[in-house]
Amino acid sequence: MKNKSLQFRLIVMNFLEFAVWGAYLTSMGTYLDKHGMAEHIGWFYSIQGVVSLFMPALMGIVADRWLPAQKTLSLCHALAGAFMCAAGLYAYSAGEVHFATLFSLYTLSVAFFMPTIALTNSVAFNALVKAGMDTVKDFPPIRVFGTVGFIALMWCVDLLGFQATPWQFVVSGSLSIVLAVYALTLPSCDIKKAEGELNLVDALGLKAFTLFRQKKMALFFIFSMLLGMCLQVTNSYANPFITSFGAIEEFADTFGVQHANILISISQICEALCILAIPFFLKRFGIKNVMLMAMFAWVFRFGFFGAGNPGFPGVLLFILSCIVYGFAFDFFNISGALYVDRETEPAQRSSAQGLFMMMTNGLGATIGTLSAQAIVNRLVYDESVILQGPIAVWDGWREAWYIFAAFSLVVAIAFWIFFPKTPVNKDVEVKH
Repeated sequence: MKNKSLQFRLIVMNFLEFAVWGAYLTSMGTYLDKHGMAEHIGWFYSIQGVVSLFMPALMGIVADRWLPAQKTLSLCHALAGAFMCAAGLYAYSAGEVHFATLFSLYTLSVAFFMPTIALTNSVAFNALVKAGMDTVKDFPPIRVFGTVGFIALMWCVDLLGFQATPWQFVVSGSLSIVLAVYALTLPSCDIKKAEGELNLVDALGLKAFTLFRQKKMALFFIFSMLLGMCLQVTNSYANPFITSFGAIEEFADTFGVQHANILISISQICEALCILAIPFFLKRFGIKNVMLMAMFAWVFRFGFFGAGNPGFPGVLLFILSCIVYGFAFDFFNISGALYVDRETEPAQRSSAQGLFMMMTNGLGATIGTLSAQAIVNRLVYDESVILQGPIAVWDGWREAWYIFAAFSLVVAIAFWIFFPKTPVNKDVEVKH
């Protein structure tokens, strides 16, 4: 009964954590597109990567050394929520929304939100281990409710008509403040204070970076960065891409154009199902093959978008793209987080999770999103393309998606060749 209560508390934490993100992540691009900031979409998504270069690692150090992880989580959400609400209220009240002001408030919010993803992992892993539970077996069914929260808010924003309005930011910020309060009720995490005199590396919590000395871990983090380049591309551009078909009479009244967020939410539904399958796949195939599946799934994710359209039967390719997204996202992110947890000592796990976050949602997502912005601006949003009409814009989108698919294919092949094969059972051993 005690374990059931703990699981429920962690489920609520994960639900709220990803509900905060789901309120705006897939629809923000459409809001920016409709308000004259289409060419800046990439900056709003890439700034998540920029702050992830240092904020998750920094907050992980704080959680490891000075402030328990659940309290660090609360502090981050309180600040993130306040700035996100301020961004939404500014955009709503301003007669003319200025990019600099909105972007600044948004940046301050995501700077404190991005560390919370790794912190929720740390809080959950810590609580499960203390309760004598198996993180590989018991964490995925808890984490799946984070995806449920993400989906729930995608649908709410869509059905309430907030996809093209700043109210999505207010909803997100409000939920973040709720989680800030709730985090204070979660099981306490230990602070790992080092005994004796600390050297500079230990004092700053930078020991996690020594993982790069291990060839296998160095390759793991490098490929994490490369695959991280794919993470925000569809979040940035899937909604604007699908709604752009509204300019083509044949597709203007299709369900996808009218409810792009709900169509895209199929991705998160499949993601939820894939989370539950992770323990089986890890035990059966090992970390290399699971991550390889994720990389090839990204190839199909982008390729199906390029080949599809919101009409029938083209919409079936959109649906297939959403289905493979579950494998692409979860088999990489969740398995990677579990792998990092297994390969690091307790005193540096929060720091190591922050490092993993830095490589994926930091370096990878920043480079990937800004590269995607350059490609989309050239092929889709360039004035010469727009003047040719909606069919030319569609062709530009198609070419962009195929470029993203080709990149993913190259990364997958390189990973298959260079990442060392590991014993299957080693990937799922429980470290104490």
